[in-house]
Amino acid sequence: MRRFVVLSSVLIITLSLLVGCSLASSLPSAAPGTTPGAPSTSAAPVNKEVILATTTSTMDSGLLDVLVPDFEKRTGYVLKPLSLGTGQALAVAARGEADVVLVHAPVLEKKFMADGHGINRRLVMHNDFVIVGPPADPAKIKGSKMAIEAFQKIAEHKNIFISRGDNSGTDTLEKSLWKKAGIQPSGQWYQEAGQGMGATLNIASEKDGYTLTDRATLLALKRTLRLEILVEKEPALLNIYHVIEVDPQKHPQVNHVGGKSFADYMVSKEAQEIVRNFGVDKYGQPLFFPDAGKKEPVS
Repeated sequence: MRRFVVLSSVLIITLSLLVGCSLASSLPSAAPGTTPGAPSTSAAPVNKEVILATTTSTMDSGLLDVLVPDFEKRTGYVLKPLSLGTGQALAVAARGEADVVLVHAPVLEKKFMADGHGINRRLVMHNDFVIVGPPADPAKIKGSKMAIEAFQKIAEHKNIFISRGDNSGTDTLEKSLWKKAGIQPSGQWYQEAGQGMGATLNIASEKDGYTLTDRATLLALKRTLRLEILVEKEPALLNIYHVIEVDPQKHPQVNHVGGKSFADYMVSKEAQEIVRNFGVDKYGQPLFFPDAGKKEPVS
């Protein structure tokens, strides 16, 4: 029954994604005041440095290049982003070496919260994952209706697949898809990059291989890649981002005031508007969809 509820929630959310709408349209409305204006400081912050541990996709897509200067201008803080996979970002925060995280692996995030490292986990935005590969598509995965069907074809033909292999949000999803496909990937055809999304895409392109990627990073780098989108708009490929403040009671050394200021900024009307429009002028479509103030699907 629980699996049915989870699957139903994901299908509802993803349907909104497929028709080009925000997740906001398929989830309960925000309570008044959940997306206030961006925080501002009338006086200079006492501790100006804020350390953000985040996934590589927010950096590789260029989104942080727009958000960080706006945040710093509004608040007087100096944000220092650490671009890591989600698993590494949460590990850094769990050691109290970051003040706030912006990540996209719900299973890992919930463990982080359950272990007492984070507070105020809030939904920020979403986009989706896609499976890309060489234009010749030797495994013939194009047209596959499900991601696991595509993975089964790649494994059957032993075509090169480049995995992030870094415990990131993308890597976590990929491993779950292999498991659902009933495959334990191994052999020369399955290679782990151990690097971020941009580097992994470059390796897949150079080796005429397949890989799983978030759409935002792909669009940002596409002109340099010999890769095509072969599987997309599948319910299992939804990609949700949350911001989480590191708990100051568990880690008293963190700059909680600064971390909270950035988290509040990410769900503010101003930041959400930047998210909504980011990429439209360059790619003809937004790379992310704002979701601040919405409730997370049941999982």
